[in-house]
Amino acid sequence: MRKYVSEFIGTFVLVLFACGTAAVTGCTSAADAAYILTALSFGLVIVAMAYSIGHVSGCHINPAVSFGMLLSGRLSAKDFIGYVAAQFLGAIAGAAVLYWLIGGEMGLGQNGLFQGDAFKSVIIEVILTFVFVLTILGVTSREASARKAGLVIGLTLTLVHILGIYFTGTSVNPARSFGPALILSLIGKPDALSVVWVFIVAPLMGGALAAAVWQSLDAKPEALKA
Repeated sequence: MRKYVSEFIGTFVLVLFACGTAAVTGCTSAADAAYILTALSFGLVIVAMAYSIGHVSGCHINPAVSFGMLLSGRLSAKDFIGYVAAQFLGAIAGAAVLYWLIGGEMGLGQNGLFQGDAFKSVIIEVILTFVFVLTILGVTSREASARKAGLVIGLTLTLVHILGIYFTGTSVNPARSFGPALILSLIGKPDALSVVWVFIVAPLMGGALAAAVWQSLDAKPEALKA
């Protein structure tokens, strides 16, 4: 249960602080200060949470990451279900608190389709999530890398946001997308929820692809491993 509570807290903080930064700064697809601040806020939340709850749950705070860990044999099916439930609940709670603080007029950092095209958006999110989850699988695979993992993962999330915000607002995280979309739908703005399936399906696909590629790359004799 401590692991699930940690995942709830981490995802709550991610949505409240990072999606909140996007909302209050007015982040759009235009490359400006708000754009960069939003990318940094997502990365910095990961760094903060990795070094505070990482020793408890691994700080996935993302169903796509948990899915990649499940397929890589690093997470049990039971824990996967518990992690994902906690992550979605944390994201909903974070979005609800954000709405309570700022209302819904500025949005809640929700995602949108690139050029109204679901197919392009799926491809973009698969690529972004693949890079993110592959990095996580790599940097957490060796004990020697553990101390710097939080920083590397946070910087990688910043990187994928720097590119991805222009296209979809960057999801790479089904829970992070679902929480704001659900709250907006409850206040009479259903558009975000109508496309949220893209930001659930595509990150899971990207996480699965990353797990498959990593297992292929890492399949070598133990004696040759660093």
